[in-house]
Formats: sequence, structure tokens, C-alpha cells
Amino acid sequence: MPQVLEFKLPDLGEGLTEAEIVRWLVEVGDVVAIDQPVVEVETAKAMVEVPCPYGGVVTARFGDEGTELPVGAPLLTVAVGTPGPAGEDPDDGPGTEDSGSGNVLVGYGTGAPPVRRRRVRPDGLKATVAVSAAPVVAAVEAAPPAVEAASPAAAPDPASGPVPVVSPLVRRLARQHDLDLRRLVGSGPDGLILRADVESAIRAAAGAPAGAPAPEAATVASAAAGASPASAATAAAVGERIPLRGVRGAVADKLARSRREIPDATCWVDADATELMAARASMNSVVGPGTPKVSVLALLARICTAALARYPELNATVDQEAREIVRLPQVHLGFAAQTERGLVVPVVRDAHARSTESIGAEIARLTEAARTGTLTPAELTGGTFTLNNYGVFGVDGSTPIINHPEAAMLGVGRIVPKPWVHDGQLAVRQVVQLSLTFDHRVCDGGTAGGFLRYVADCVERPALLLRSL
Repeated sequence: MPQVLEFKLPDLGEGLTEAEIVRWLVEVGDVVAIDQPVVEVETAKAMVEVPCPYGGVVTARFGDEGTELPVGAPLLTVAVGTPGPAGEDPDDGPGTEDSGSGNVLVGYGTGAPPVRRRRVRPDGLKATVAVSAAPVVAAVEAAPPAVEAASPAAAPDPASGPVPVVSPLVRRLARQHDLDLRRLVGSGPDGLILRADVESAIRAAAGAPAGAPAPEAATVASAAAGASPASAATAAAVGERIPLRGVRGAVADKLARSRREIPDATCWVDADATELMAARASMNSVVGPGTPKVSVLALLARICTAALARYPELNATVDQEAREIVRLPQVHLGFAAQTERGLVVPVVRDAHARSTESIGAEIARLTEAARTGTLTPAELTGGTFTLNNYGVFGVDGSTPIINHPEAAMLGVGRIVPKPWVHDGQLAVRQVVQLSLTFDHRVCDGGTAGGFLRYVADCVERPALLLRSL
């Protein structure tokens, strides 16, 4: 008879410990091939399709879309192999020993997959699974009959028996709020307790007197329908709780760590960008049809690489355990990009060895990948310096938080017409505010000021870049 194997969420690399289910690519009963993608998950860094290392029939899925699972949690189970002839040992049949992929995901091997242990089903759940493959259907029908759903009159005592919960996230959420899952009636199929049921109970318990038991989901719904204005006001005062997970959670962790560990300081200067804008217009006027134009961000990135060549102290990181400053030979330039999924920082590799045109092409490629959510973890890590163009939001200045473990970040405000003294005369010029936030452990203010002044000089007189070509 088929062997039921459990496929767990593998380690997706880059230190990621959890992922959120975005979209299931298979249904229970589907036949899957070895290494076929079965689910699309969102990590803190990218969207990833996860392939299953087993071939067979999907017998169960764990977690709804939107559920966050830790690495190592069950994703689905697959019935692999086929029943042999009468009298033949099922273990000798094909597929029972070599039904796994030869590939090895990061942190997950498929050489000796463990047999899935039989799950204890609550009385309120049916254990029968309909599948499409005929051999597996026969095997499933040969199993002991499933326990029929109990009628309301014969409902089990809530104080005993298993709890109808599949998602580990739901259990953790209930545990964090001291909520007894046995007191809830799930709204899912066959009474399955969903995350929404737990959250409803938590909201209701927040407005209840201290020590009062958590109400059942049905009671919560009826109480919410007939809630008095006073109780509604109390519930509103609690506020909406938004989990910090995915990209938002990763950004929160990194920014908080940066503030804890890095003694940062910020300096800023206004610069006349009129000549830079004129140089860009001149460059783009001679390009042929189909040739991409040079962006302002690409020019600023090229200026950054030239400034870092003069002030390598800022292309560094701090090894706290060794109490050493590590100066890095290559410039991997990150740039902040706002997407629907949140703030991400794609990295232009070896920016110091690229021309302005090459940097611009790579920024365009990474920006498009960021918008579509197809950036890989490798494209989001390993930066040594970050360029943050917050001027696109219509603001002039900012004091950005350093992208840990880097040592500095250059911020660029909007370029707008302003009164400016030029050649001794008051004129309207294109002015931009530049700010540099730096780790005071890697350099003093003189170095940071010299870097920022050189950047401003290149913005005001782009011909200075000819020295570094």
C-alpha cells in the first residue's frame, strides 16, 4: 500500500526562519511529480515557489493562504508508491525506497524521508480523503473507517479530547494570549479552528472583565452583534493589531538592530544640481532609439562609487565580537525601493567597476524585479553602502537609518527650483539637499564631511567625475 510522507517547509537560506503561504499550487487529491512546485511562499526577502521532493498524491495540506509557518513545520503529505500483487510485501514495491527527489533543498535532505505519523483526528473531523489516482483510492478505502462527525447532541466534552487545530500559528497565537482552544467552536470545515476564530475570541476577551473565561466563537459572534455602545467603545480603544511579519517584520528587525548597535550621526548640505541635470539631458539627447536613458539615480550612484574610492572608511562594517573595523574592497551598492510589499534594498554588485550606463541598466532591472516580487535573496543581501532617494516622495530632507551591518547611507531629497546665489548673482537654480548618516565608529566627522562635500561638488560640477574615469 502507498506510503504517506510528510513534506516540511525547508530552510530557504539567508537565515530565514519562517515564511507565509501566499498561494497553494495544488489541491488535496492532485497527483504531483517529483520537484513540482506545490506552494508559493513569501519570506522576508522574496517570493519563492517551493518544490516537493516526492511524487504521488496529495493527501493533506497544512495552513491556509496567509498563514505564517516556521521552517520545519509540515506543508503537506503525499501518498507515494503503488500496491503490489497479492502476497507481495508492500515495502518491496517500486517507489517506496526511491520516491524522493535527488535534489537537496537548503537544510533539507530527501535521502531517507521519515514516514508520517498517523495524526489523531478529533471526533468533529472526517478523516476520509478523496484522491484521483485509482491505486491510492483502493489503499485509502482499505484503511479503517473514519469516524463520522458527531451530532450536536453527542458533542464531546470540551475539557477532553484532541483540539481541532491544524495550523501551528493558531496554537501559538492562542498560547500567547492564554486562550483555551477547547472552549472555541471553529468556523472552518468540520469545526476546524481558524486564525479568525482565535482573533475574534482575543478581541472579545480584551473587553471582558479580568479572569473571565474566553468565550466560544459562536458566543463571540452573537455578543458582537448585540454589543452595547459602551462595550463597542472599549473594543475600539484596544486598537487594530497588525502582525509584524514578512517584509515588514524583516525591516522592523533590521532597523531596530541598527538603532541598538550603531552610534550614528548625520550631516547634510544643499547643492546646486543645475549642471548635473543639464549633463543628464545632454547624455540622453544623443542616445539612439531603444537605448535606455540615464537616470538621476544612476548618476548619483556613480558619484557615490567615486566618493567611496576617495573615502574607503565608509565602505566598511564593524565586527563587534573581534572589535575590528572591516574595510571592504568591493562596492556593492544598495538602493532603497518602495514596493507594494514594503521597503526593499536591492544591491548592484561590483558597482565600483561599472559605468554610469551599466549601473543604470542594473538599477532598472532590479527595480522591475522588486515591483513584481521576483527578487532573489541574493539580490537583496551583501550590500556595503546604500543610496536612498527619498526625493521621489516629494520631501527635501531626512535622517535615514543605516542599513545594518553597513556603515553609511547617502540620502537624496527632491530637486526643485530655488533662489540661489550663482556667480555673485541671485538666480533660480535646481537645488537638492544631500544627507549622510554614518557609523561614528568607523570614522570621525571630518571624513564624513569630506565624503559629503565631494558628492556635493560632483553634483554641482559633474566634470569632476572625469578625474576618476
